[in-house]
Amino acid sequence: MSQTVDEVLRTCEFRGDEHNYRLLKLPANGITVAAGIVAEASLPFSAMLADQDEVTMLLPDEVCLEFQRRLKMATVSEAEYRLITVEAVLEPDLVGLIARVSRSLAESGIPVLVFAAYSRDHIFVPVDRFDRALAALRSLQESMQQ
Repeated sequence: MSQTVDEVLRTCEFRGDEHNYRLLKLPANGITVAAGIVAEASLPFSAMLADQDEVTMLLPDEVCLEFQRRLKMATVSEAEYRLITVEAVLEPDLVGLIARVSRSLAESGIPVLVFAAYSRDHIFVPVDRFDRALAALRSLQESMQQ
């Protein structure tokens, strides 16, 4: 039987960590450098996306700032984010979870960056809206309990 969004929302935990994160951008040919950053740093979380135009990484704040100093080709976002992980093993054919989560956050005026791993989803929200985001997600969960 396939997992449903309602089941996930009723049973998952929304968990944050204590780190701030930033986006780091490298030119498209910076993929090897990006892989080296991940290999060199001991990271609580990292994400890397390479497309034809650029390499984008989401890294802990201190790692981004260190590599910005070392790499003249790096651009680092001014905005800082906090991580919220949907703590549940998600089936790959689950449809609608991120739509529900992002709608709840949008209704609270909170922008999101979403990263999906193999079996769980990660949401990044602006640092100054982290507590509001957790409250909105917990409210969404409570509405599923009724």
